Amino acid sequence: MKPKEIIMKLPFQKLKLRGLGAWTCALFLSFSAAAGAAAYPERTVEIIVPYAAGGSTDSTARLVAKGLSDQLKQSFVVVNRPGAGGMIAHADVSKADPNGYTLLFSAAGPLTVTPHSYDNIAYDPLKAFKPIKLVSAVPLMLVVNPKLKDHDLESLIKLAKDNPGSLNYGSFGVGSAAHLAGEQFKLLTKVDITHVPYKGSAPALADLLGGQIDMMFDVLVTALPHVQSGKLLPIAVTSDVRSSLLPEVPTMAEAGVQGFEAQTWFGLLAPANVDQSVIDELSKAMDAVLADPEIKKTILSQGMEIQGGTPADFDAFFRSEYDKWGAIAKQAGIKK
Repeated sequence: MKPKEIIMKLPFQKLKLRGLGAWTCALFLSFSAAAGAAAYPERTVEIIVPYAAGGSTDSTARLVAKGLSDQLKQSFVVVNRPGAGGMIAHADVSKADPNGYTLLFSAAGPLTVTPHSYDNIAYDPLKAFKPIKLVSAVPLMLVVNPKLKDHDLESLIKLAKDNPGSLNYGSFGVGSAAHLAGEQFKLLTKVDITHVPYKGSAPALADLLGGQIDMMFDVLVTALPHVQSGKLLPIAVTSDVRSSLLPEVPTMAEAGVQGFEAQTWFGLLAPANVDQSVIDELSKAMDAVLADPEIKKTILSQGMEIQGGTPADFDAFFRSEYDKWGAIAKQAGIKK
């Protein structure tokens, strides 16, 4: 008897049961697959910050972490991992499991400057990370300890030239935006001042307030309260226009140093091999975070400008900044 004839002779009820069994099995497999592909994130996500708590990178990261927690209904926590100008944190994240549960919130320096400053860096930022969202950009501000009693850039430059090697400036670390700004200042004004690197903005600012260092190109938002209280003197901002928060403070160009423009920026990134679906989910959530009225108000009140855009936009910007600051680092001879 042929196979087809055998099937035709089977009782209808048996065929029905067999069909039901196959359907039940398929349904079970479908549910199992759905359970195995749980929506991201299903547990706590760590956002690694390469600087000490209290600085501008840290404060912005915490704002982002709260926003993502609200949007994705899961805990996003900031983990500070300072050291080596941000290189320790970046190396750690570059080696983390690419599952989306370890992210990096970083600034311009460790991503676009530091790689040009060291011979044996443990990560290649262009290959080690996937950009998710460019969050904000903010100018730096040259501030000095009141002990210098120099209220304008011309007087400060004259003091430095009259006393070569006697003044120093702090930064967030070797290769940071503050470091590059200081070296660019030296190149353009031909002054001899000494660089003192710190593990983040907060400890550098503490020593500036205490008089252990003389000056610093700090992120405007972190220096602002101390300028407003009179504990630090503002000299100039490094953007091409004045800040609305301190409209009386001139730009570097207005104060007499032409061609000087620098800013730092903050962005969220992931290890390179994180699935694109996770990147897209985080990018979508970040759009909502940056559109939140309270978060927008907070960012703008700190002198920052919200950036946004797609992951591809951030990637293109990131690569252009990498090339730009690489050229400046080479010109300044920053190498360790």
